Amino acid sequence: MRIWDIAPSKLCRNHLLGEHRELHAVWNIITKNKKGYSNHPETIRWGGKLKALYKRHQLLVEEMEWRGYKHKSDLDIKLATGNKEQSRYVNSPEEQLRILRKKGCGCNF
Repeated sequence: MRIWDIAPSKLCRNHLLGEHRELHAVWNIITKNKKGYSNHPETIRWGGKLKALYKRHQLLVEEMEWRGYKHKSDLDIKLATGNKEQSRYVNSPEEQLRILRKKGCGCNF
């Protein structure tokens, strides 16, 4: 489970679409009080920061649409509460760049 803290334009297709899926999972876990993965570090860091998560989703959607993907899974803006900025990381953005570089997946760095 991973939500990157890197510009979506830098992500390869797999990481862009994968993050979008994971973001929806985290959103549903938090907004619907689901048990599965509720204690995962990635889920925990977004607790109280649904405005920031909503903002990240919008950035992903913009990039997906720019690449020609159709987006049909909007988030309910009424649920976007809490902080609008994310400052807590499982891995720092610099570490995330190193992780992605090692994958050799086509992310644009």
